[in-house]
Amino acid sequence: MSLSDRTVRDLLDDVAARTPAPAGGAVAALVAAQAAALAGMASRFAPGAPGADLADRLRASASTLADDDIAAYSAFMAARKTAEEAAARSHAADVPLATAEAAAEVAALAAPLVTDGNRNLRADAATAVFLAAAAAASAATMVSENLASTPDDPRLARAARAAAAARGCADTAFSAFPAVAAP
Repeated sequence: MSLSDRTVRDLLDDVAARTPAPAGGAVAALVAAQAAALAGMASRFAPGAPGADLADRLRASASTLADDDIAAYSAFMAARKTAEEAAARSHAADVPLATAEAAAEVAALAAPLVTDGNRNLRADAATAVFLAAAAAASAATMVSENLASTPDDPRLARAARAAAAARGCADTAFSAFPAVAAP
């Protein structure tokens, strides 16, 4: 059963269980999907904002990445201490990289809606940005962990760029709320 088809309670129980998956990578992907859903909603209420279809595609992609993360991590666990371990570990980095990049795209899509979208949904658009930034940072951390033994791997730089881009969007979105952004 896909994680997207689970009840929230069952999903939370699955994550909290003493099992290797679902864990951080799948959760990051689901958070990115939730951020995309909020971005889609905010886009639909923003006059002339073209981002709803893209948000829907990103939501579907991120939801699939949650299941892909579990599969990739399970394959890695099965390949441990075999000749396939390095390849399985490398593949396990591809999924969170895709999550980080999708989340960064969600953050970039939602960020303009904070200031230029429907005024009644500014906080919802900001929440989409903040969740997407958290998902990008979390997924980038997973990439870093999976590629720790290959520090020259270019996927590390891609993950770092995605996380930094999403974080920049979050910083900009936060500044649109001076009452809470002030130190």
